[in-house]
Amino acid sequence: MKDFVKRSTKIVCMGRNYAKHAAELGNEVPTMPFYFLKPTTCYVEDGGNIIYPKITKNLHHELELGVIIGKKMTKVSKEDVMAHVSGFSVTIDVTCRDLQEQCKAERKPWSISKCLDTHCAVGPFISVDKLVHNNVEMILKVNGEVKQHANTKDMLFDVPALIEFITQHITLLPGDLVQTGTPEGVGPMNVGDIVTVAIPGVSEASFKIVGDE
Repeated sequence: MKDFVKRSTKIVCMGRNYAKHAAELGNEVPTMPFYFLKPTTCYVEDGGNIIYPKITKNLHHELELGVIIGKKMTKVSKEDVMAHVSGFSVTIDVTCRDLQEQCKAERKPWSISKCLDTHCAVGPFISVDKLVHNNVEMILKVNGEVKQHANTKDMLFDVPALIEFITQHITLLPGDLVQTGTPEGVGPMNVGDIVTVAIPGVSEASFKIVGDE
């Protein structure tokens, strides 16, 4: 098991951090970052299975750059953020889209749509010196077909700004994961699909979608 997964106490997920993704779901572009949390029971690692739960009929992939915390952070300025980061991972924020839309319509929390077992898929650890956080190309494929292809330079709020914002309210601990938001192109996954995420030339991970036994 990856060391950061073993040590992680929480997963902090940023919402609507790419303007085109906000637009594709009919959401307003935020003027400040916002986030929600996933439990660590959501983790599934490279080569593992993502469960398609019985409570949804519309399971979506959301490709994201994950930032792995290396040192405890409380009220850290953006200038100091990267000194507290140990690495990165290419990840999928798995979402039960129909349940999320229902929760939004009923003004309820999103947890049931975001926090199910295996619904945070993570690729291999990438050391912090291997990437320039504001210029990372990412690709997600379903059964070999490209569905999402983007660059972190298009994020509304970059990594230091996001983590500065989070740490004004929540202490981040070593091993914690920050998912930095998904670009446009989110879409459905079905049982039997193979979903691959990659940072070309750096890292790749694959996951199989399986039924809920």
